[in-house]
Amino acid sequence: MAKAKSAFVCTECGAEYSKWQGQCSSCREWNTLTEIRLSSPRAGTSSSANGRSGYAGAVSREVVDLAAVDLSEVPRFSSTFGEFDRVLGGGLVPGSAVLLGGNPGAGKSTLLLQVACKLAQQRSVIYVTGEESLSQVAMRAHRLQLPVQGLKMLAETSIETILGVAERERPQVLIIDSIQTMHLEDISSAPGGVAQVRESASALTRFAKQTNTVLLLVGHVTKDGTLAGPKVLEHMIDASLLLEGGADSRFRTLRGQKNRFGAVNELGVFAMLEHGMKEVKNPSAIFLSRNEEQAPGSLVMVVWEGTRPILVEVQALVDDSALGNPRRVAVGLDPNRLAMLLAVLNRHGGLFTGDQDVFLNVVGGVKVLETSADLAVLLAVVSSLQNRSLPRELVVFGEVGLSGEIRPVPSGQERIVEAAKHGFTRAIVPRANAPKTSPAGMQVIAVDKLAEALEAL
Repeated sequence: MAKAKSAFVCTECGAEYSKWQGQCSSCREWNTLTEIRLSSPRAGTSSSANGRSGYAGAVSREVVDLAAVDLSEVPRFSSTFGEFDRVLGGGLVPGSAVLLGGNPGAGKSTLLLQVACKLAQQRSVIYVTGEESLSQVAMRAHRLQLPVQGLKMLAETSIETILGVAERERPQVLIIDSIQTMHLEDISSAPGGVAQVRESASALTRFAKQTNTVLLLVGHVTKDGTLAGPKVLEHMIDASLLLEGGADSRFRTLRGQKNRFGAVNELGVFAMLEHGMKEVKNPSAIFLSRNEEQAPGSLVMVVWEGTRPILVEVQALVDDSALGNPRRVAVGLDPNRLAMLLAVLNRHGGLFTGDQDVFLNVVGGVKVLETSADLAVLLAVVSSLQNRSLPRELVVFGEVGLSGEIRPVPSGQERIVEAAKHGFTRAIVPRANAPKTSPAGMQVIAVDKLAEALEAL
């Protein structure tokens, strides 16, 4: 009897080694190598032991000149949720593999069940559940008052069985909930392991490419917010989406981390209600739920998410520190960038915060990833430091450089127009973003330096 072969795979980056070692040579992480057993493929089946299997039904076998490639629009169809379509780049693409990740209780299964029930009214959909029984899914659908006629359900964790059913039924949409519960009989490791997750996703993705089936996978995330399983899984799929939201908040944000058919920085906003997930058409309205009495340290900024501007409120609290090393806490912003901005404020603004605790928070749980929030953060800190409230009708955006200059940001005109739509009448913006003609009722103050912005207050 032939000896079973094994390999060692890094759980962080997916690199393979013939023997165990303490540190991964690829990603330099320690103690991340896990042993997997490699079984010989069955006769008549294709093996993907290295996670790089080819898609025979989707890849051309002939050399084609790039100029001769058809540039027609990629066919899409709606997921029945406008916010979901926005993050996907316009809708679901036949033959694509989409991974939806998120923390437990974020609403992944709820969102996909709503999508499946609505799509089943006009398309062939199979919903495969590996974590719940069919009665549990049926009770959730009844509680959410969803149309259940036409949706085909399957409670199964064997990839071979799922592919056999999918080959017979030929659905247009195949939903797997979740990929961590699936397993292949050829692989001896337990479900959820490195080998099982990678090979199961590879087999499902290959089927989707060959049959033009939309594949939707549910994935779990680890404590640090990254997708559980090997990183090579993210390279197999076409789109990776992350559903975020705290357990104490009814709002959920859907953010694209990878998308071969659209922008990767799109943001969709949902509200978790009694009857399931409801899309929020105007996110700025929910993020601007402010008190009537303006408090020091509160300011509205305009951030750009994907293809649209969103108005969010940033709050700053500056207080005397009782510690030798003052605290710098930023929720929704980069703490390292906060420390840099405070140094710029000291050097070019003449305001010292070295003996103060500085706390920042972006209201609504939004994570701001761009630098257009720099100026708003500094002005909110100044407002709290001097205990003086800023006008409610003021909106601010702009990047701050290390020499105190205010740099322009992309789509400045659209940001000003969006602020004017929500009733703001004053704006402090970089001079390069100042419009030639301001919107009606909007006073635009253009600045070049941080000192000019502080003077404009």
